[in-house]
Amino acid sequence: MIEVENLRMHFGGVRAVDDVSLTIDAGKITGLIGPNGAGKTTLFNVIAGLYRPTSGRVRLDGEDITGLPPHELFARGMLRTFQIAHEFSTLTVRENLMMVPPRQTGESLLGAWFHRTTVRTEEEAVRARADEVIGFLEIGHVADELAGNLSGGQKKLLELGRTMMTDAKIVFLDEVGAGVNRTLLNTLGDAILRLNQERGYTFCMIEHDMDFIGRLCDSVIVMADGRFLTRGTAAEVTANEQVIEAYLGRGLKNRDKVGGRT
Repeated sequence: MIEVENLRMHFGGVRAVDDVSLTIDAGKITGLIGPNGAGKTTLFNVIAGLYRPTSGRVRLDGEDITGLPPHELFARGMLRTFQIAHEFSTLTVRENLMMVPPRQTGESLLGAWFHRTTVRTEEEAVRARADEVIGFLEIGHVADELAGNLSGGQKKLLELGRTMMTDAKIVFLDEVGAGVNRTLLNTLGDAILRLNQERGYTFCMIEHDMDFIGRLCDSVIVMADGRFLTRGTAAEVTANEQVIEAYLGRGLKNRDKVGGRT
């Protein structure tokens, strides 16, 4: 679904992403790991249109999308979440979900004035979809809670729920498990697996918890120093000497440290 070809992203003299080529397969969950400073989030930001790359190409379903802004990529079915949740804190969980679908008639002043029946019909449909998402994620107990009052894990569930409010092709998850307690992390993992298996969502996820990665991901891409390092199953990459060296330093071979929280 995603092809990245010879991608570079330089900030002055810093080569945050340095000649990276990789693919993300449709219908799969792909992990992206690497030490701090490896260039993972910068790569996400380039693919998702936040940065225009210094050079290289990004393709979605074979179509060149290099440098397209996030709102155009959203319209093509590419969504992303952030390590720090970006909720509308003064709106309820349900209202946060209802904000997502684009081109609602009520967004226009003239539409709100002259097409009230259409606005009402659309809002009822959007509310029904939001309630379906709330039920899917099992967060009905906080549906009417202000999003700003949620725990960190609940906010991550809300971010995932917002990706369900439109027709997503691929979702990029940036450290969805960061700061989330183990119980909610399991709930998040279950939801991601169900979206993949039951609804065909394609995911690419940056994550530091290798147990979580191993549970969810079909394959894992490893980056280091802005470059593509290797790819394989979670078991293969955590046993790879290059990966161990990238995380732990030259000459350190304790695989147990790589197999836990990286």
